[in-house]
Amino acid sequence: MGVTFDKDLQRFVFDFEHDGAEDIVSLTGSGYQVEAFGRCFYYGYEFADQVDGNVRSAFIKHVKFTENLQNNQDLTAFIKKAVDNLSHKINLYDYDLVVTPESSSRVNLYMIRYIYRFAQPTLRKMELVKALPASISFDMDAYQQSYLDDVLENGRPRYTEAQKEEVKQSIAKMLDMIHKKDYFTIAKDVKKSKYRPYMMQFLRFATKEDEELCATIRKQNVLVLDDVATSGSTLNEVLRVLRILNEDNDITIFSLIGRKDLMADVMVN
Repeated sequence: MGVTFDKDLQRFVFDFEHDGAEDIVSLTGSGYQVEAFGRCFYYGYEFADQVDGNVRSAFIKHVKFTENLQNNQDLTAFIKKAVDNLSHKINLYDYDLVVTPESSSRVNLYMIRYIYRFAQPTLRKMELVKALPASISFDMDAYQQSYLDDVLENGRPRYTEAQKEEVKQSIAKMLDMIHKKDYFTIAKDVKKSKYRPYMMQFLRFATKEDEELCATIRKQNVLVLDDVATSGSTLNEVLRVLRILNEDNDITIFSLIGRKDLMADVMVN
């Protein structure tokens, strides 16, 4: 297929039957493997090398902000072609969870609707994943009962009231630090800490919904869905979080439009 830009008419022309040297975008074909986070791939369209920045920006704006998307046969066919290409590369039935930006565009919503023709994965918003560290709390009652209120063989308390208060203040500072970090940093820090067993035993999520979301991500294959990937910063952050939560399952990135070198350049940093 091909999309060209008519300079005289200042409009984009879609041709789904032919490829040409003047095409501004094309399907990526094979995915681009990202070694830094395991088996993560990027699928969708990529711009041709000769396309200048003004045309790129105009086409992205045309795709993302066209009103009445469902009534635009060219754009809906453009989206379907990319999803069909994805379904030929991976089995969408193997993916249990779709993660998208909180402020999903019309393009994202249409892609999700079309993906549901192949499979019915659970849909989650990207900000929920990124906000999880802020939801972590500490079960102080359980900690005090198991450790702070411990007694010696002679029946005397193991810790003084002053020592207990010092520990509680240290835990409060620790929680404040955790809430300011992302999962990638937390996992890296805790892995090296001798306090890991205690921390993992008494840290908990503030709500059952956050806890269930974390458990879901840990055990399922995840499809990260976004309409346009330009800098890759958002996908980079989400991938770091997802890979820490989910070390073994497949995480696949699917963006409608992006750069050929985006994943290789950005994700390794």
